[in-house]
Amino acid sequence: MTQETLELGGLQLTLETGRMAKQAQGSIWLTYGDTTVLATVCANLDADTDFDFMPLTVDYREKLYSVGRIPGGFFKREGRPSEKETLSARLTDRPLRPLFPDGFNKEVQIMINVFSSDSEHDPDVLGTIAASAALAISEVPFNGPVGSVRMGYVDGEYVVNPTFKQLEESSFDVVVSGTAESIMMIEGLARLVDEDTFLGAIELAHAEIKRIVALQQALVAKVGKPKFNFVPAEGNKALDERLVRDYDKHVAGLLKITEKQARKTAMKAIVKEAAAALEEEFPEADGDIKSWINARFDLLVRKQVVHDKVRLDGRGHTDIRPITCDIDVLPRVHGSALFTRGQTQALGAITLGAKFDEQKVDGLDGVYFKPYMLHYNFPPFSVGEVRKFLGQSRREVGHGNLAWRAIQPVLPSWDDFPYTVRVVSEVLESNGSSSMATVCAGCLSLMAGGVPIKAPVAGIAMGLIEEDGKVAILSDILGDEDHLGDMDFKVTGNEEGITACQMDIKMAGVSIELMRTAILQARAGIAHILGKMREAIAVPRPMISPFAPRIAFVTVDPDKIGLIIGPGGRTIRDIIARSGAQIDIEDTGRICVSGPSSEEVEKALDILRGMTENPEVGKVYDGRVTKVTDFGAFVEILPGREGLLHISEIEHHRVVKVSDHLNVGDPVNVKLVKITPEGKLDLSRKALLPRPEGMPAEEPREHRERRSGPGGPGGGPGRDKHRGDRKPRSEKVEDEE
Repeated sequence: MTQETLELGGLQLTLETGRMAKQAQGSIWLTYGDTTVLATVCANLDADTDFDFMPLTVDYREKLYSVGRIPGGFFKREGRPSEKETLSARLTDRPLRPLFPDGFNKEVQIMINVFSSDSEHDPDVLGTIAASAALAISEVPFNGPVGSVRMGYVDGEYVVNPTFKQLEESSFDVVVSGTAESIMMIEGLARLVDEDTFLGAIELAHAEIKRIVALQQALVAKVGKPKFNFVPAEGNKALDERLVRDYDKHVAGLLKITEKQARKTAMKAIVKEAAAALEEEFPEADGDIKSWINARFDLLVRKQVVHDKVRLDGRGHTDIRPITCDIDVLPRVHGSALFTRGQTQALGAITLGAKFDEQKVDGLDGVYFKPYMLHYNFPPFSVGEVRKFLGQSRREVGHGNLAWRAIQPVLPSWDDFPYTVRVVSEVLESNGSSSMATVCAGCLSLMAGGVPIKAPVAGIAMGLIEEDGKVAILSDILGDEDHLGDMDFKVTGNEEGITACQMDIKMAGVSIELMRTAILQARAGIAHILGKMREAIAVPRPMISPFAPRIAFVTVDPDKIGLIIGPGGRTIRDIIARSGAQIDIEDTGRICVSGPSSEEVEKALDILRGMTENPEVGKVYDGRVTKVTDFGAFVEILPGREGLLHISEIEHHRVVKVSDHLNVGDPVNVKLVKITPEGKLDLSRKALLPRPEGMPAEEPREHRERRSGPGGPGGGPGRDKHRGDRKPRSEKVEDEE
């Protein structure tokens, strides 16, 4: 067993190997405080593979036993990866993938398991460190190691690896990964921070990354295995010479075709023509021919961009594609917008819901609810392809999360806008920057739907090409520029600052100064895009859609929550059934009532107010008869509150039989004349009726205590229950005589 340790963010970070998972080609047992992560690496280095890409798989799992909890559901075990686990796997994959040798196509699998968590720090960056260390000590060729840290900014101070609690107060949450020489990946959310503060965090993060890399290098020096001798496949020199001679001009001609699909069709025709012409001389070389034409095209584009400053579609380095914005494209949707930028198009649609529509998230930091969701859909028709639909891909999860982070900082608080908000982006066309189009379409649809966002935001994808010692930074990159370029740097925000960013690179890394230049260029592009968006809608509408649900609140005494819920929830279910509204009750006594229209909401509110209202002597109530007896009727004047309407208080004249005047279910107006010390309610109907002419005014009767039930004070065996203040029978007889 071998260990290396350093202090990071106030806790000890330890890398250990040689004790666990020893059959893996590389394994690291990482501890950080009370958090424990195991990362393993296995690779099919001896297998003959024919992949034309790097077959790297990263699997990240957070075990719920790591925080002492049992998974929910019927089977009570971990299921498919959650959204959080998918995003964490991508955080590890993206900085590691560019560091494998060019042409390396052996299958590599990295598995990261969180076995213990302190519930205070997110273990995702620890997974990246452990995976990098496992690769570094294994036989797998790898140009690492890589370090990764999370940065926060609390009370004007940078915080390395902040806790969940600190992140709630932080101005940003940014993950930075890189080598000792340069930054490889950035992923983060920011609350409209300026570029200087943001870049300051990147610089500090890189200093910490260098220490983490040195820790891994020390471990490699002790236990590192000899690396697999990977030799890239040699090309067919004779074939390359023929292709250069006969088809180089054809490939160069593709650069004059500015439309994506036309260029794609022309390239397929060149590949087909070359394969047919060279089939006899170079049999079974179709794949090599296609690869050469693609690589040659990429190189020519890169040189044209750097030297001629002309891009594939004829734009300059800082030019933005033509933009159109339309709102209200879906008539019955709560808010909708269509954002088109060149050949990239996103349809945004929002749905407003109530408290119970929030998404429940079960993570290592506990169970919580998300009132804001953003879902990104990327169907195959958006790029003119036929592809099996197998559910949401990792890419869709990642792009949706990026757009979510871009908009989240400008959303209103729950107190200002008590709605659950779901934004859906349907990518209808894609030629680069579809996630940034999602940000723009989502923001437009929110404003069209009357969601009072603090300010609109937009997004732009920046690219970088370094060729022949020259560098070109490109604004609003195309899909081909993303593919053949060296960097994809997405930035979102507005004139006030940055709200989110994501950077992936394919080169050895980028410097802080290059990043600064890219961010400043991105800010100019964002300002241009926001100008186009404001032409469609400048500020959120003052009212939500008439098709959106209505929400209202009422606050009651917390002691009355049990009365509202009722035994087994019977009372609240009855209120929901009678009103047609949904009801959510908080422990503080705050009740959220939502319904499809104001009518249902008001009906539920009236019932709730009645249930929690205190009866007032002298007040008139619209009651309902709930029970009829020989001595009177019981009338419900408020939900759950009944009073006695004595037979003598029904009419001014003598009533012989109560049922001749009142029956169960009858509405009746009554006046509350008295509340007894026991809390019982005495009602009167005749007090609301005009007195017949000639009838003498009644003399006030002497107050007598109500009779209690069986065995109570003044009570007999129970037959006189509810008789109230009726005279004894002996007095009646004397009066009649």
